[in-house]
Amino acid sequence: MTDLEFTAIGWLAMAFVAGIVEVASPHFGLIFVSIGAVAAALAAFVGYGVSIQGVTFVVVLLVSLVTLRKRMTGRLGGRGVPTRTAPLIGRQGIVTHDIDPIVGSGRVNVGGEDWAAKSPEAIAVGTTIRVVAADGIVLEVRRA
Repeated sequence: MTDLEFTAIGWLAMAFVAGIVEVASPHFGLIFVSIGAVAAALAAFVGYGVSIQGVTFVVVLLVSLVTLRKRMTGRLGGRGVPTRTAPLIGRQGIVTHDIDPIVGSGRVNVGGEDWAAKSPEAIAVGTTIRVVAADGIVLEVRRA
């Protein structure tokens, strides 16, 4: 086995290990190491020296990182962790404890669940409300 074949196998081993780590813990970082290592392995296979292989590795890693990372995280990243309150926005409920905007207290029942609520206006018990937003686990409501 020649030195060039040995370095090509080394680059492919690096690409393989980085790919395995990326699959085990996907953070969109090591996949670019794999891409650069495959490019360096190709440079070794063609017959370029170690310095050209290293430059190829770095250039391909950086170019792929800059051009592909944003696209990949946008497509595969998803919307993040869903909240429990997001599905409640737009739904109606009933005030179970008076909502006082000065004190910041009040409770509502929406979808059979009891929630803390706030509103810019005072709303009495028994009033039908509509959820307009959520601030953490506190629902922001208005009269329906």
